[in-house]
Amino acid sequence: MRQSTLLLNTLRESPAEAEVASHELLLRGGFIRQLAAGIYTYLPLGRRVLRKIEQIIREEMELTGAQEILMPALQPADLWKESGRHSVYGPELMRLSDRNEREFVLGPTHEEVITALVRDEINSYRKLPVTLYQIQTKFRDERRPRFGLLRGREFVMKDAYSFDTDWEGLDRSYRKMYGAYERIFERIELNYRAVEADAGAIGGEGETHEFMALADIGEDTIASCTCCDYAANIEAAVGRDGAEPVVPSSEVLPREKIQTPGIRTIDELIDGLQVEAQQIIKTLIYKADQQIVAVLVRGDHQVNELKVMKYLNTESLEIVDPGALHELGLAPAGSIGPCGIHIPVLVDQEVASMSEGIAGGNEADVHEIHVRPGRDFKLEQVGDFRNVVEGDHCLNCQQGRLKFSRGIEMGHIFKLGTKYSEKLQAHYLNSAGKKEPMIMGCYGIGVSRLLSAIAEQRHDDRGMIWPMSVAPFQVHLILISSKNEQQTQAADRLYAELAQQGIEVLYDDRNESAGVKFKDSELIGIPLRITVGKNAEQGEVELTVRKNGQSELVSIDEVVNQVKKKVKG
Repeated sequence: MRQSTLLLNTLRESPAEAEVASHELLLRGGFIRQLAAGIYTYLPLGRRVLRKIEQIIREEMELTGAQEILMPALQPADLWKESGRHSVYGPELMRLSDRNEREFVLGPTHEEVITALVRDEINSYRKLPVTLYQIQTKFRDERRPRFGLLRGREFVMKDAYSFDTDWEGLDRSYRKMYGAYERIFERIELNYRAVEADAGAIGGEGETHEFMALADIGEDTIASCTCCDYAANIEAAVGRDGAEPVVPSSEVLPREKIQTPGIRTIDELIDGLQVEAQQIIKTLIYKADQQIVAVLVRGDHQVNELKVMKYLNTESLEIVDPGALHELGLAPAGSIGPCGIHIPVLVDQEVASMSEGIAGGNEADVHEIHVRPGRDFKLEQVGDFRNVVEGDHCLNCQQGRLKFSRGIEMGHIFKLGTKYSEKLQAHYLNSAGKKEPMIMGCYGIGVSRLLSAIAEQRHDDRGMIWPMSVAPFQVHLILISSKNEQQTQAADRLYAELAQQGIEVLYDDRNESAGVKFKDSELIGIPLRITVGKNAEQGEVELTVRKNGQSELVSIDEVVNQVKKKVKG
């Protein structure tokens, strides 16, 4: 490609809407352009990167035996109603009607469509297992689109779905896909971790992992062990606090009420009573579907709402508005405690192990001290209901501690089990002629957000540094002076030879200054640069590696061979 004819406009200044490095660099480098909030056009350079990512994904998917299909983005709402997700998915689901008032959704995911397809196409165990995948545009009515391609309203995804006759088969399909994901992210040269995760709105009946690109601007927190390979999204992470009881259990005094006028928050309790947060029992009131429950955690911990939802097997969980507490017969916010409360109480295991604590007294401006779990309130529903905190003991190896890092979710794999096959009647006949539900797995990769993940990890203060595997071009050939005949002849010759060898080359033949060409080259971030300048008169050109900035003079006759070696790695 000659740069003089390429649709490429680089930007010297950072666009006002760019919040993070990846967003800024993809805009400035001429890879993408915003059409509306969270909606982008991929310009030629960005599309080339996207296609290379897609090709790597296709190669690895097909190595697992997966077959590519293409499903509609526009989906009948009836399918979503059949699965039960139409009413519970939330406002992120884009809903619309046609001229005949038939309801549709713009698919954020394709579980319903693929299950209906396989239900109608496969009815015998002889045609299973099968794994199908697609690379498709998805839609989500994101409340606050931000960070460029990382949180958009329209995005490109690869999603695959496996169908097996039993759980052992699903496990084999899952492991195949797990390995494929590792190879994909290694080929793209990303620094990533595979972490245990929560299934979220997709749901499922088995293990699930997220693949996270490590980055400070990542939207997720990863808890990982300092001694073993345990890693999990904070939503799913488990740990052990290990804090010593405040006082020995034999010294616990009878429960006693104290006046605490104006004290509502944990910080106010700490200051007013001169105690530590870990001595406080925090009581939060939730509406879980239609049930009102209390959740107890220590004052220095936060409730993990996904763990609570999983424990209660509910589809929704909302904190009760302080104004609604009186209608429920409860004390004002900040004064609620577990003793004598008339609703179900979920007790975090760290609270259950406390010898005593301070809690709300269920009267306005009253708290109770010397509250003893098991003595003063029942321990009927005890579980892990909190977020881990940095420094917690690892439950996997018992020796390490949990440390936190940030990550960008690139991929997520699930064992769905029969969640969708049962609801949508995707059955097969087994060898005995008996009807059985198919056992499903689901495997997604955010293809378009991979551009941003790569950009976050691979840039410097001058611009992008694309890995060879997905770079828009492999070589940037720069002609310093189009008015110099020797330079022009040498550059034209190299352009033809590189193309003949199958090397992807962007030829900067523009009538611009050397400074402009070099700045654009560094901003775009193509892995190798050949500069044809004054040394062409001596039969030499400059070969530069973008990643480390190392340059060397190479004979014009030898530079193509040098480039071939570097391209092959």
